[in-house]
Amino acid sequence: MSPPIFFVCRINTNAPNKATFSEKLCEDYPMVKNLDPFIGPNTSPLPAYYTLPRLVEDCPYEPTRCNPDIEHRVARQCETWFLGYANYDSEHTARLMGLKAGELTSACYPIADEFHLRTVADYLTWLFQMDDWTDDYGKSETEAMKNDCMGAMRDPLGWKTEMRGGSMVKDYTARLAQTAGPGCLNRFIENMELFFKAVVSQANDRSNNKIPTLEEYIDIRRDTSGCKPCFQLAEFVGRFDLPQEVVENERIMRMEQSTNDLVTWSNDIFSYDKEQIRDDKHSMIPITMHHYGLGLQEAIEFVGAMCKRSVDNFVHDRTLLMKEKEGVWSKDVMAMVKEYALGLEHWISGSLHWSFETQRYFGTNGQEVKRHKIVNLSPKFPSTEKTSHNLPN
Repeated sequence: MSPPIFFVCRINTNAPNKATFSEKLCEDYPMVKNLDPFIGPNTSPLPAYYTLPRLVEDCPYEPTRCNPDIEHRVARQCETWFLGYANYDSEHTARLMGLKAGELTSACYPIADEFHLRTVADYLTWLFQMDDWTDDYGKSETEAMKNDCMGAMRDPLGWKTEMRGGSMVKDYTARLAQTAGPGCLNRFIENMELFFKAVVSQANDRSNNKIPTLEEYIDIRRDTSGCKPCFQLAEFVGRFDLPQEVVENERIMRMEQSTNDLVTWSNDIFSYDKEQIRDDKHSMIPITMHHYGLGLQEAIEFVGAMCKRSVDNFVHDRTLLMKEKEGVWSKDVMAMVKEYALGLEHWISGSLHWSFETQRYFGTNGQEVKRHKIVNLSPKFPSTEKTSHNLPN
C-alpha cells in the first residue's frame, strides 16, 4: 500500500472565514477547504529545487504501448508532417523532435492501428505547438487563430486559409472524418470550441496581469488542457460512437473530469520549472502560492494530493458505473463503455510515464528525475525577454 500524501497548509485560525469554494469542488477535493486566503501571497525566494510527489507510484494502472515498430514509424512521420507546414529553425525543430508526441499517442491509444495512430499523433503534435504559440499571443491574435482553426475543423474540404495552423487542422480533420462516428466528431469539434474559448480567456487574463482564483483556474483549465477532445479520440481509435445516454451519464462525466484533472494538474507539477522561467501564472502552483500563501514545496504537495484524489475519484466512479449499468445497458453499449473507460485509464497512466520520456519538461534528464524526484529550478528570463515559438502566419 502506498504511503499517504501529506501537504502542509498555512491556516490563519484568527481569520473569520477560510476560502469559499463551491460545494461540488469541496466534495470532490475536500483538501481545498484547508486553504486560507488571509495569509497573503508567499513572497519568499524560490528554493533551488522541488521534490515531486509520488504520482507514478500512486497510479494503480500500468503503462502499455503500441507495437514499437509502428510507434517509431508513426512518431517520425508526424514530425515530418508538422515540419512540412511549420517554418521552424534548427532550434525549434530540435524542440519538436524532443516533444515525442507520437510516443504519447502510443501510450494513450495503444490499441490504435497505424492509420488512426497517425491521425491522432498529428493532432497531438499540432495541439502542443498551439499551446506554445498562444502563450505568446494577445487576445486578438488568439481570436484570429481560433476562428481560422474552427472554420477549418467544421469544413476541412471547403475552408480556405493561408495560415499554417488552420492548414494543419484541415489535413488531420479530413482524416478524422473518414471513420469517426457523427456523435464522436461533433463532440470533438464542440470541445475544441471550448478549448479555444478558454485559451482566448486565458490570453485576456495574461494581458490584464490577472491571476485567477483556484476555482476560476480549475474551471478554465479543464478546457485549456485540451484533454476533452482527446477523450473523443478514444472513440475514433476504437471505432465506436457512444450513445447520448452514455455521454450524459453522471458517472461517465465524472470519470472524464477526474482523468482531465489528473493529466492537467500533474502537468502543472512537471512543467513548473518551464513555466516559472517565463513567470507564467496559469498553473495551480503559482496560484496557490499567490492566493493562499503556500511555499513552493507546500504548493507541489497540495497539487500532488489533488492528483491522488482525482485518481481515487476515477477508480470509485468506474467501479460504481459498472455495477449500476451491468444488465441495464445492452451488451453492445457496455462493451463500448468498458473500452471508453479503458481509454481514460490509458490517458492516466500514459501521460504520467510519457512526461519523463519527453524532453519538454526535464530535457534529457527525465529518467533521472523519475527515479530521484528532484527538479532543479532554472534562472528566470529577464523581464524584457520573450521566448519565441516560431509563430505561424
